[in-house]
Amino acid sequence: MKLLAGVKGTGKTKALVEEVNRVCEHSDGEVVFVEKGKGLTFDVNYRVRLVDTEEYGIAGGKALYGFICGILSANYDITEIFIDGAYKLCNSKVDDLEEFLLRINAIMTKNNIDCTVTASIDPQLLSPAVREFIAGE
Repeated sequence: MKLLAGVKGTGKTKALVEEVNRVCEHSDGEVVFVEKGKGLTFDVNYRVRLVDTEEYGIAGGKALYGFICGILSANYDITEIFIDGAYKLCNSKVDDLEEFLLRINAIMTKNNIDCTVTASIDPQLLSPAVREFIAGE
């Protein structure tokens, strides 16, 4: 799992969109992109399965984890999953975000799925166990 963390406006979403579009060109499976709202509809390649959490009323880390597990259980061909704005989806609660990231890492590892997540949060607020997921650290 890879975490792109940093304060708002540091280019995390742009980097995530570039990565998802690059990956979908070479993926042998399904690529899923989870976001809050439909702001990136025209930025993400049409072959990527775009999922808007607002359509399903997802709020909080436990709900987000269950939602992602539901997506995975419905499609065994998923090879990559991208989640934008995880901190916001976890109601901007550090504990919720950390629990979500640790649990989602375990399920992604178990199922051999690459996962990249963005979170608009100062990385220093995260525990050392979660900071290990940060790209480049």
